[in-house]
Amino acid sequence: MGKRFRAFDPHQVLLLLPPSLDDWLPEDHLARFVADLVDEVLDLSPVLADFTEKRGYPPYDPRLMVRLLIYGYTTGVRSSRAIERRLADDVAFRFLAAGQAPDFRSISRFRRHLDALAGLFTQSLHLAQTLGMVKMGRVELDGTKLEASASKHKAMSYGRLIDKEERIEAEIAQLEAKAQALLADAEAADEAEDQIFGVDGKEVDLPAELDRREKRLAKLQAARAQIETEATDKARKHAEDKERRRQERTGTSDEQAVTDAGRKAAAVVRPKPKAQANFTDPNSRIMKNSDGAYIQAYNAQAVVDEEHQVITAADVTCNPSDALSYTLMLDQSAQNTGAHPRQALVDAGYCSETNLEAAKDRQLTCGTDTFMATGRLAHDEQVPPAPRGRIPQDATLKERMARKLRTKTGRKAYSRRKAIVEPVFGQIMTCQDGRQLLLRGEDGARGEWRLLAACHNLRKIFHHAGTTGLAAAAG
Repeated sequence: MGKRFRAFDPHQVLLLLPPSLDDWLPEDHLARFVADLVDEVLDLSPVLADFTEKRGYPPYDPRLMVRLLIYGYTTGVRSSRAIERRLADDVAFRFLAAGQAPDFRSISRFRRHLDALAGLFTQSLHLAQTLGMVKMGRVELDGTKLEASASKHKAMSYGRLIDKEERIEAEIAQLEAKAQALLADAEAADEAEDQIFGVDGKEVDLPAELDRREKRLAKLQAARAQIETEATDKARKHAEDKERRRQERTGTSDEQAVTDAGRKAAAVVRPKPKAQANFTDPNSRIMKNSDGAYIQAYNAQAVVDEEHQVITAADVTCNPSDALSYTLMLDQSAQNTGAHPRQALVDAGYCSETNLEAAKDRQLTCGTDTFMATGRLAHDEQVPPAPRGRIPQDATLKERMARKLRTKTGRKAYSRRKAIVEPVFGQIMTCQDGRQLLLRGEDGARGEWRLLAACHNLRKIFHHAGTTGLAAAAG
């Protein structure tokens, strides 16, 4: 007698009752958490306020689209086309969409509501605070380079821009001269061309050639203007800061002198020949990543709380250096959470005279004790112990900070640096596929980075509290 198997009929039709997607997912599935989060906890009024046009075919419900984006960005399915494919063959996506199937264009258009979606990050942070996951005892500030949606081969240096612009202007002049020569005697030209090229032939489409070169010239001129404006702004700010520091040393205050110094510096500055602009995403810059490779990128900043690795502040800058973000990011973290941390860890990329001064002031005004690395350590290199005796009276701020890191308290605090922020960046890059941005422009990059940070926080909340904790927080 043959072995008996359970009944299996692939062609069976469910006639009595339609299948329920709710029965196809485990009770503790992430998709259920996302559905409850969107339906019961998140405030979507800013998103709804964006839909003011009453004419036309009704759009998809914003709750459906937010469900898809949050779940997609949490699980590493970020492309609108990838989400569309998952809506056809992934049970979790079909459950979240309740059987509807928005196409990739609808998903892509909805993602452009980044200003309205920006509040998702602060809402995720406040939810984590409600659940007791944010203590603000020790935080770490760090940055990572995110690949822009642009190729570095589409960038051009200032020196090459000038040369290319001059060559295209010469080509345009030649084409215009050629066109004028042909138009001077149209009938004679037509007869001559008919004899050379045939009645239906043509040598070159001059209007199209002119239009192509003029558009190319306009792009080059825009890129050149961008580089010049950035150089001017940078020179003006540097000169103004220098004049303010001089006045502080002398005990004077003359705002007009500060303005004049900035204006004078801006008038004479000239961009460096190697300064670059990208034609695809002009706001992005060529930066060096952690692997030592040069990529077209944005510098993504994050402040992470030690307790549960919740991100308390997230932002994006076009500057490859981290140094400009120290004060801005810690202030943003305090504004988002309503509290200043007791300790802040930052690496050597933030070390500058300005930030050392800011760290000193922050400890006096906010009570935040900053441990800022003054140099990079080799792999597995340990911080040596602090020398005995008092700190010399003439020690600089950098020397004082270096000695502070060598104390027992400093070595203990700074040893936690890589255990706080590095796992967060690793999870975003791998679990959420967040290594490369999909949106262009600084605002688009910032909005997408904050959406990634919000989804990271929500994943932490899911693993910490689950749907039960979410319901308690909502109540």
